[in-house]
This record gives sequence, C-alpha cells and structure tokens, in this order.
Amino acid sequence: MLVFSGVASLAACNTQSDVEKANKPNILIVIADDMSFPHAGAYGCNWIKTPAFDRVAEEGILFNNAYTTNAKSAPSRACLLTGQYSWQLEEAANHIGVWPENKFPTIFETLSANGYTAAYTGKGWEPGNPGVKDGNPRHLTGAPYQKKRLTPPTKGIAPIDYAANFADFLEDNEDNEAPWIFWYGSREPHRVFEYGTGKRLGRKSIEEIDPFPAFFPDNEVVRNDLLDYAFEIEHFDAHLGYMLSLLEEKGELSNTIIIVTADNGMAFPRSKGFQYEHSNHLPMAIMWEQGIKNPGRSVDSYISFVDIVPTLLEISQVDHHKMDPAGKSMTDIFNDNPEKDRSYILLGQERHDYGRPMNQGYPIRSIVKDGFIYIHNFKPDLWPAGNPETGYLNTDGSPTKTEILKLRREGRDTHFWNLSFGKHPQEELYHIETDPDCLINLAASPLYAEKKEKMKATLFSELKEQKDPRILNDGEIFNRYPFKDQSSYYFYERYMNGEIEEYQTDWVNPSDYEKE
Repeated sequence: MLVFSGVASLAACNTQSDVEKANKPNILIVIADDMSFPHAGAYGCNWIKTPAFDRVAEEGILFNNAYTTNAKSAPSRACLLTGQYSWQLEEAANHIGVWPENKFPTIFETLSANGYTAAYTGKGWEPGNPGVKDGNPRHLTGAPYQKKRLTPPTKGIAPIDYAANFADFLEDNEDNEAPWIFWYGSREPHRVFEYGTGKRLGRKSIEEIDPFPAFFPDNEVVRNDLLDYAFEIEHFDAHLGYMLSLLEEKGELSNTIIIVTADNGMAFPRSKGFQYEHSNHLPMAIMWEQGIKNPGRSVDSYISFVDIVPTLLEISQVDHHKMDPAGKSMTDIFNDNPEKDRSYILLGQERHDYGRPMNQGYPIRSIVKDGFIYIHNFKPDLWPAGNPETGYLNTDGSPTKTEILKLRREGRDTHFWNLSFGKHPQEELYHIETDPDCLINLAASPLYAEKKEKMKATLFSELKEQKDPRILNDGEIFNRYPFKDQSSYYFYERYMNGEIEEYQTDWVNPSDYEKE
C-alpha cells in the first residue's frame, strides 16, 4: 500500500470524516480528444504551447512511454475506465457500440459506491450507448456538469466552458466532506478544425512544425492543418490551467491526483484508428503533491491505460477485486521505487467503424517491447482504414486526408496513399526508437526474425491467458456485437445499394468517397 506523505498530519484531524478525506485524495482525470505523443511542451515540442500540461509534469511525473490499448475514443476510454483490455470487454471493445448490461463497472461507478462524489464535463464515454445497470441508466463517468457555455474562438471548438463547469462542481461540493473524482473530457483537438485558425488566431508559422511527420506530403495545406490541431490542443490546455488555479485557490491542489493524457492519437491519416506510434503512444503527466516522491521526474517505463484503474483503487483504498483490473498499479513509480515488470505493453483493436462489408472491423493485436512494435493484422485482405467506396471511414475527413487522396487520383504520388489507406501485410515490425513514423517494416528481414518471433510468442501467450476471443477462434463475435443504433447496421451494403445518402456521415468529406 502506498504510504501518503500527509499521514503524519492525521493526528491533527478531529473527526472520522476528516481522517477519511485526508487518506483518500481527490482525483481529476483530464482527457484530450485525439492528441498524439509528443505534442506537448514538456516533451520538447516547440510549436504547441502547453503550460498547464508542462506544470503537471514539472510538479509530478512525465511519462515518456504511455500508451492506450486501443486507439479509438470509445474503446480507449472503456479500457481506461475499467482497467481491462478491449478484447476483455465484449461489446465495449467496439466503437459506436453498447456497454454490456450489468457488466464491467467503471472506476467512477466503483468509487461513487465507496464514498466518492463522481462527475464529469465535456465528453465522457462515447460514442456509444452506456446502457443500463439494474434497470437504471448508467453514468459511466459520473453526473454531468455541462450547463456553462462559452463563445468558442473557432467553429471547430465546442461551446462548453469546461473550467466553469468544474468550478460549479467544486462549489456544489464545498461543504461535502467526501472525496471526489472528476472527469474533464475535452472535445478538442477532435475534428473538425476551422482551417487557417492556427496561423491566424494562434499566430503560428508553418515553418515551426518540426519534426514533420514523414507519412504526410509536406505542403502548406497539411502544415496549416497541423497548426489548426495545435491551436485546439492549446484550448484544451488553457482550461486545464484554469482548473489547476481553481484547485490552488481552494486549497485542494496538494491532495488531488491529476492525470492528464489523451484517448488516442491525432485525427490524421495513419494515426488515430491504427496501431502506430502516432496512434497509441500518448502524452501523459501525473501530479499529486501529497503522494508523489521526488517530483519533476520523467519515467521511461511502459505504461498502459489499464494501469490507471489499479492505481486509483490502491490510492483510494478500495478492494481491487471489485473491478479485477488487468493492469499494474503505478504507486511504486509514485514512490520512486519501481518494482513491477513493465518491459512491454499490449495493444489491440476490433470494429472501429462501419464502412466494410458485413459490419466487419479490422482486427489487430500488437506488442511494444524494447523499443520495437510488432503488429499482427488478422485480416490483411481487408482495408485497414475502411473501404474506399465508403470513404475510408476509420480516418476522419481533413485537408490532409484530401491532399493524400488527390495525389493518388491525379497520378502524382501513391506513396502517401499506400501508407495511409493501402492494405497492410499480416505482420509488421518497426524499430520505433529509430523509426518513430513506422515506415521501415522489418518483419521480413532475417536480421530481425528471432526478435519478431519472440515478440509474437509473448503477445499470443498473453492473449491466450486473457482468453481473447480472437485468439480462441471466436473473433467474429466482435462483428456481431450491436451498434449504438440501427442506422449503423450493414451501412456498406445499404450504401452500395443506393439506400443511403452519400454524404450522411459528419466525419467524412464528400471528396473522400471513391465509389466507381
């Protein structure tokens, strides 16, 4: 059990409730929507300014190798909220799905049943149907605080005043002696962006972007798209800054554990929805004055989203059997005494979108170890980003996506299309320390044959132990799980039969479709 630095002061507490609150910290979970590593100032990124994230890192711990287990909003958040891998979560493994009834309690549900007050603002667990528990609607991230609105600086930014809603929550609980857990789910930097605002309002220059992702065509359109993404990250970070100030003013900052990360990588081609570095590798910083020894450290150990729940269960002194998380508590890292094996992490995905025949997803399992990533694509005959006819639905519409598609259609360049939208081999192996853009596939190289086989063996052994249906020859069950609503079923077939309006999806541009 973690020893809190504030324990010595417990003798000064006068009541049992005071003692309980002193022992159990408040928890603030902060989630950006579609933000890749290393896009924060604390990582040396100069073209995105994140003073609030940087403060959390400076006064806490900066994690250099934090990964979501599934790089899409709903399944990623499901993993974070339950401490389970997505292949363990049945319907909750999919995007735009349904949370299984009376199953898989979230950390918010569990802590609220054990003395905590739970609430959120912005984007909670979605997109999907949270379902019911014991006949009642489920609040997977607590009670909503959404009333305060603002005039957004761009058309792409949500009109939600996240910080003001958090202030309302703190005010409502000012006289409540119970500890709290709060979820700030920013809707930024999710698509869509208002083109040109990064340069115009953020006063940024396209020359600032360095390093530039090698899997994108390097031109003014793409660079402006990246600047617009940067501007939205800064909006997210500004609200985090206001929240830190609120906690400081109320004297609650020192006994609040603050976890700042993102749900998945940036909403660009070959990023969100894949399993490359820009997909699953995320920024993460954790701050907790009363519970982190030697703050200001950076940690290179591999950290997974499934490690967050066991950490919070331990520090809140709630029996871990109430959730049985698959991950490892990080309290040894907080104590600056790492003792657990964190030599590798597992990644995976199933059905992210509905743009393939027969509701099929694109199943992948991966392992990151020793600076390498091994990727196993179970259905290499399928299109990883979704079918061309339906607009590559697993990649959000964007100026960058349009540029890549135009280059191929006009016969000028197929390289970037192949990377972002072409089919993948069954096995991929990348040395991410020297090839962070994952461009040089080493899977067929005799020099790396032994490493590939060892990584594959570890991956499949772990998956078998965890009873992954994909490994136990029942992987098609993921394609049979329900969607959030009926309109999503057999989208591909209905679209090809002319039963669906061509441009009904709000995350795909009209020019993305390649129906012959």
